[in-house]
Amino acid sequence: MTSRRRAPGSSWPQRIARWLLGAFLLSAGISHLTVSRQEFLAQVPPWLPLNPDFVVLASGGVEIALGAALIVLGRWRVPVGWLVALFFLAIFPGNIAQFTEGRDGFGLETDLARGIRLLFQPVLVAWALWSTGAWRAERDRRRARSDTMKP
Repeated sequence: MTSRRRAPGSSWPQRIARWLLGAFLLSAGISHLTVSRQEFLAQVPPWLPLNPDFVVLASGGVEIALGAALIVLGRWRVPVGWLVALFFLAIFPGNIAQFTEGRDGFGLETDLARGIRLLFQPVLVAWALWSTGAWRAERDRRRARSDTMKP
């Protein structure tokens, strides 16, 4: 009798978490393009050699695409999970800049509030990797590779 393992990221708790993260990203992306656009400008580091308004609009478009991908591309959930995690890492310098430069945005008007937000970013990365099964898929890939290298 063989036990059948589920595909990474296919359990109901992971699906629900993936869909919630997708909805969060869709909502955030849409707000980049609407009235909240000014709030997002506080997160664009001044040292970035791009037009801040372009950065806000482009990152909003990326968030919309990633959010939709998390919801509808279940078959591609593992690579999408890695892309979402990388996106969260890519925008992290903006969050750091907002904290270090004391720029207000989204009600983050104190160093404590901005610092707490920084601590939440790794949670988003972990959420993306767990809900899509990307962590487990990578672990399984490494384990299979090491098994083939044994004498």
